Amino acid sequence: MATGTGPHGAPPADLPEDVASLEEPLTKEDFEALARFRFAIRRYLRFSEEVVRSHDVTPQQYQLLLALKGFPGREWATIRELAERLQLRHHSVVELVSRAQGQGLVQRCADPDDRRVVRVTLTDGGDLLLGRLAALHRDELRRMDAALSPPTWHDPADTVPQELGHRW
Repeated sequence: MATGTGPHGAPPADLPEDVASLEEPLTKEDFEALARFRFAIRRYLRFSEEVVRSHDVTPQQYQLLLALKGFPGREWATIRELAERLQLRHHSVVELVSRAQGQGLVQRCADPDDRRVVRVTLTDGGDLLLGRLAALHRDELRRMDAALSPPTWHDPADTVPQELGHRW
C-alpha cells in the first residue's frame, strides 16, 4: 500500500470527499505555485506578528482593532459579530475585548435601542495605533504584491491543440 492511501490504493478515509475525488491531477507546477503562495502568506503573517508585537499588542488584538474599523457600514460591532469576523468563540472574544479595553484600545457601551446588546468601539488611542499598524501592513502588502497574487490555473479545455480544433 502506498503512503497516504487507504485500503486498495483509495484515498485515506479522513480526507474530505472533494479532495478524495479530484478530477484533474495537479502538476508539479501546480504544487510549486501553491507552495509559493503559501510561503508568501506565511511571510506576511510573520511580518504582521512581529510588527504588532513591537507596538505592544498581540496579533489577535490587531485583528480585533482592524475588524472594528473595517466593519461594514458602522463604527462599532457586537461581541457576536466580532466572534464571527475573527473566527473565535464568543467567550474568547469577550476576553480579547476585556484585555484591549484594559489597554485603552476599545470601549464597550450599551446599544441605545437594545440595552442587552453591547457595542464595542475603538478609542481614540486604539484608532491611532490601528492607523499606524495598518499603514505598515499596507506598505508590506504593496512590497509583496506579486508574491501574494493567488496562483492561476488555465482550463485544460482552453489548451486544445489547433490541429484538434472543432470539426463541424
